[in-house]
Amino acid sequence: MPHWLQLMAESLPSLLWAGLIFTIPLTLLSFIFGLALGLATAIGRLFGPAPVAALARFYVWVIRGTPLLVQLFVIFYGLPSLGILLDAFPAALIGFTLNIGAYSSEIIRAVISSVPKGQWEAAYSIGMSWRQAMSRTILPQAARVAVPPLSNTFISLVKDTSLAAAITVPELFQAAQRIVATTYEPLILYIEAALIYLVLSSVLSQLQVRLERRFARYGGMLEANA
Repeated sequence: MPHWLQLMAESLPSLLWAGLIFTIPLTLLSFIFGLALGLATAIGRLFGPAPVAALARFYVWVIRGTPLLVQLFVIFYGLPSLGILLDAFPAALIGFTLNIGAYSSEIIRAVISSVPKGQWEAAYSIGMSWRQAMSRTILPQAARVAVPPLSNTFISLVKDTSLAAAITVPELFQAAQRIVATTYEPLILYIEAALIYLVLSSVLSQLQVRLERRFARYGGMLEANA
């Protein structure tokens, strides 16, 4: 067996374990929390009072205008100077959540705004409250449109979690760095890590396609029944 292939085979379990224990949980939790934050931010900007809308705009402006790596450094290395100490994983989770929240809020805000006003009027005409109209009429229609951009955001997040290595989270990329430090084979190990990310992204892309088709059929059924 060639040396490079043997090295990849020996390091694969460690890389997969780091991905399973840290990369995947960090991705899922960050996306779930970020999506909830993005929904709240979008609703605040669209329907909240002026101070809430202004605060939401400021949050989105700051997060979208600064690099994610800098945000992670501020949280993990900067906050201790204020007496706020966070372990690496919670710091990364907060950073990714804030980042996803800002970007997803713009997607959600756009798709909610794209729902025709007649849908609101129809919901109100049958006695729905604002909350009922939002949850039963507006969000289901907006979700169908939001699937592709939010899926792309999720796939990008999988790859962005490699930045967590910079704040000592022992995820997939840092596992590769640690093996490199003992084997002195950076090219082989980093290519192997890249291939794992590529496989994850490819699988998620296929799931995205299936999800889009399912929502497209659901949308067609709604239009047929309208």
